[in-house]
Amino acid sequence: QVQLVESGGGLVQPGGSLRLSCAASGFTFSNYAMSWYRQAPGKERELVAAFTGPGRTNYADSVKGRFTISRDNAKNMVYLQMNSLKHDDTAVYYCNAEGLAPEVQPSTLWGQGTQVTVSA
Repeated sequence: QVQLVESGGGLVQPGGSLRLSCAASGFTFSNYAMSWYRQAPGKERELVAAFTGPGRTNYADSVKGRFTISRDNAKNMVYLQMNSLKHDDTAVYYCNAEGLAPEVQPSTLWGQGTQVTVSA
């Protein structure tokens, strides 16, 4: 079964840390660029962190220096380490996979999301 499954969300106090995990299955993991998105209530889904090429990453300005994306190709896993969390980081976080070539199908995959709530 082709799927992305996120885990690791929860309630954390401001200044705290969480590590999100995304388990990929059913497809060739190395054929996909992996990213994390988030969607806060009443707002559009936005890119948080992404792999843009071998050894290259991109982060939303709001999370630079606080979040780190990583992947383990041997385990088909992607992670998002989130430090110094703020109230504004509260959102549902989604794992995303985008095929690296037109012939890679399915071209786009989304996980079901994991809730992150930053509150005292």
